[in-house]
Amino acid sequence: MLHWALIFLIVAIVAGVLGLTGVASIAAEIAWALFIIGLILAVVFFIMGRRPR
Repeated sequence: MLHWALIFLIVAIVAGVLGLTGVASIAAEIAWALFIIGLILAVVFFIMGRRPR
């Protein structure tokens, strides 16, 4: 998940440099959403893995 967030962030940066502000904005929002989802999943799996059986 974080891998895809990084890819979309790079796409947003490249699009921003090229002047494609619409594409850059959408890619940045997707990157942000994927980062938040990945972070939440990482915390949940960390907590679930620490629980004794």
